[in-house]
Amino acid sequence: MLEYISIGQIVNTHGLRGEVKVYPLTDDIRRFDRIDSVYIEENNDLIALDVTDVKYLKNMVIIKFENIDDAESAEKLRNRYIKVHRKDAVKLPEDTFLICDLIGLQVFTATGVYLGNVADIIQTGSNDVFVVRSEDKEVLIPGLKSIFKNIDFESKKIIVELPEGLV
Repeated sequence: MLEYISIGQIVNTHGLRGEVKVYPLTDDIRRFDRIDSVYIEENNDLIALDVTDVKYLKNMVIIKFENIDDAESAEKLRNRYIKVHRKDAVKLPEDTFLICDLIGLQVFTATGVYLGNVADIIQTGSNDVFVVRSEDKEVLIPGLKSIFKNIDFESKKIIVELPEGLV
């Protein structure tokens, strides 16, 4: 599992005072109100940045970092991901998981047939859809409790019981 989790991506600067516009990668956009510092990856190193202000503009987050005081400095952060340590991640309800933890897990039917690895998870609003790919096919599996029988992070396996006709 990843030690640092991406919670947003800096997509642009905002204004002239060093603020950045962030596309949130979290279901809880207000989580940005509760962070004091974050990490930005730079040349395979994580750089800590202190957050001094957070605002919201439509579906975006506007963040001001300490010591980033002009548009030129903020521009250098464009396209970078904002990360937090796993211990600072939002606590999830039971039977819910971080998408980054599910990507790459192997998916098998209850009878042991290998379907592929989780390549992506599409968030549709009503329920997530798991994109499971193997070398020769792609299967879209609704993320329903009735289908997902076991998720085992230690063995990196998911066991599903598919409705007839799905594969």
